[in-house]
Amino acid sequence: MVDGCRVSVYGHFPRIARLSAEYYEYCEDPQRFAARAREAHVRADVLTMLQLSKHKEPQWPLPFEREEISVLPITTYDDWVKKQLNDKTRNMVRKADKKGVVLRVCPFSDELVAGIKEIYDETPIRQGKPFAHYGKDLDTLRRDHVTYEERSDFICAYLGDELIGFLKLVHGDGISNIMQIVSKVGHRDKAPTNGLIAKSVAICAERGVPLLHYGLWSRGGLGEFKKHHGFDRYAVVRYFVPLTFVGRLAMKLGMHRKLADRLPPPVVERLIEWRGRWNSTRLATR
Repeated sequence: MVDGCRVSVYGHFPRIARLSAEYYEYCEDPQRFAARAREAHVRADVLTMLQLSKHKEPQWPLPFEREEISVLPITTYDDWVKKQLNDKTRNMVRKADKKGVVLRVCPFSDELVAGIKEIYDETPIRQGKPFAHYGKDLDTLRRDHVTYEERSDFICAYLGDELIGFLKLVHGDGISNIMQIVSKVGHRDKAPTNGLIAKSVAICAERGVPLLHYGLWSRGGLGEFKKHHGFDRYAVVRYFVPLTFVGRLAMKLGMHRKLADRLPPPVVERLIEWRGRWNSTRLATR
């Protein structure tokens, strides 16, 4: 723990420290946080912090780089439907309602956790890779999803009494974040995921939230899904603070970023494609 926040360390050379839930917790003062990390003798070479707020320019005199995330600018729900969606996506958004899918905000409860488990356990492979939540027990899922409950909306997609999809929306400083969104593959024809995005946009518009964040800027199928729903590239500030000599050396050599961040986009896209094929083949041979 550093300054009341949980910190995770990953990698070997260099060892990188960051907030364990950096998209949902914020450093109000990155300079102070870096000083506290040094005082706490965090076993890391570089500390990285994300400035995820309405401010596009760096607010602190620290080394930084730009990171591209997926963000949807929001004015009103009607503007999103009429001006930010193409005809096909607009029809998909309306399809959920036509197919009888009911979207509503639900309280966090044991019933919701049980429904989430049913969705997670439908398939072990999602988006071409092993699904991290597959097979988790109820207690683990409850701990996973109760985080930030006081500033979260759990949006549920129901078909009759069956939960067929859900989205966890976490509200922050001038920006709301899609922490999790997943639907049952068996009900894909009813477009529950499109409906969940639409409901999250409506909630943000009602709250006057100008930006909706949906993870890093993506390539492949997920990236196309985001673009079709109006999400665009949004460059945010990521601070990097060396804590050791190794950290300073790694930053000079450009080794403080993940390998995927240093590879050309076409190479990354090809690797993602190969990974999806390999995981699908492995699943088929089980």
